[in-house]
Amino acid sequence: MNVVRIGPRTAVALVIASAFGVVAFFWPFFVSRESTLGASDVAPLIFGALLLLVLAVVLAQVSEGGLDAKALALLGVLSAVGAALRPLGAGTAGVELIFFLLVLGGRALGPGFGFSLGCTTLFASALITAGVGPWMPYQMFACAWIGLGAGLLPRATGRREIWLLVAYTAAAAFLYGLLLNLSFWPFTLGADTQLSFVPGGSLVENIHRYLVFDVTTSLGWDTGRALSNALLILLAGRPVLDALRRATRRASFDAPVTFEPA
Repeated sequence: MNVVRIGPRTAVALVIASAFGVVAFFWPFFVSRESTLGASDVAPLIFGALLLLVLAVVLAQVSEGGLDAKALALLGVLSAVGAALRPLGAGTAGVELIFFLLVLGGRALGPGFGFSLGCTTLFASALITAGVGPWMPYQMFACAWIGLGAGLLPRATGRREIWLLVAYTAAAAFLYGLLLNLSFWPFTLGADTQLSFVPGGSLVENIHRYLVFDVTTSLGWDTGRALSNALLILLAGRPVLDALRRATRRASFDAPVTFEPA
């Protein structure tokens, strides 16, 4: 069930937001040698643009009737739960418990809901854990894509669906780490190491340097994230999915709104 339906305006807003996110993550591979951008310059621009793009997505959903009061209430509840789960695991061997709820929420409630849930959960958890910083807009983008992707997975049922979600969650955990490292790699090593970002360098050279940097610095962390969330999906995915789907059926998100004469 798609609690937040994706109409034409919402689809356009999602495409524009995702295109901006691609630019925000991958600009180091295309910047010129003369560029003087730094982390303090890039992060505020990305954060401001992200807030506007998320607002545009939400307004598009509201204007098309995809986001009503019941869907908004459910989004708030799941965002709060995800924000409360994050401090229980973050900082310990790469464990990030919010991926568990984010993937299941996107799968059960649709890609539009998953995108919104990724943004709002990370924003709320950053406020709770004092995690506001230049990395936050990147985390919001990456988690929004993970929720969106979970909602776009092919149809499956029963045990096959759970194994599909296990595989997706593990892959998403590694992709999350690969993307998030891009937020600080160009600024963190200086210019004197074999893993440093080379402004104006060839695409192949910078990709090679970045992949080596990612493997040597965060592969173990990403592996912990992938294993912990995949195990949670395997053990508790089915009852949580059933609970979310039962809640949406009882809330009757798809019921048409009619007005009886007085």
